[in-house]
Amino acid sequence: MPALGAVHQRRLRELWRSAGWPYQDLVELELIAAGLLSRERDGHGRETVRVTDAGVALLMRTLERNRAARDAHEALVGRIARTMQRAGRIVWRGLALRALVGEGETAAWVMAMPDVYSIRHTTVEDYLEPVVHEIKVRRADLLADLRKPAKGEAYRQIGGQCWYVLREGIGDADDVPACYGVMLARDDGALDVQRAAPQRALKLPFGIWMALARATPEPHHDDDQASF
Repeated sequence: MPALGAVHQRRLRELWRSAGWPYQDLVELELIAAGLLSRERDGHGRETVRVTDAGVALLMRTLERNRAARDAHEALVGRIARTMQRAGRIVWRGLALRALVGEGETAAWVMAMPDVYSIRHTTVEDYLEPVVHEIKVRRADLLADLRKPAKGEAYRQIGGQCWYVLREGIGDADDVPACYGVMLARDDGALDVQRAAPQRALKLPFGIWMALARATPEPHHDDDQASF
């Protein structure tokens, strides 16, 4: 049986959503050999492919694994957001901010989408200290992120400090370039700073201010307050 990877799972999902018209390429051939697709002919003699019961089971396992990863990711994003709020910062989740990356003819606008973005609660612009936190709970996602230098540069254009927060067991500071701080999120709830993020002065461009003005900050959940 051939070794199956992400490209095979992606093709299997495409064929599940489609009418089953064959690609007739090597990926499809390997899926058929693995028993995840079957070849069929309709009443007019046209060949189609169908996802088998084994293929459906594989799609369900992938769905459950991805759903669990999303839940773990959102839980850690929420933990970092609350930590920043307790530090007296205004916090946003899921922002989409445009950043100019590169210089001269190579300059290009890149969309930065940090998991957590925060500024200090202050009326003095020089004291804002914008900070980016990028959350990773799977090693594959961390390595894929680090292979996109333009994405990392966009983070640094919108944050005076940039952090990677890694779920325990998927990596450490040695995996991440020195221009980022690194925190490890322990399973017991602790956040361990492996390397402090370099800090530099940064004034927010007008476009970032407008994006923040249109967005809604994270509601403040005062879960440390005693109940009466």
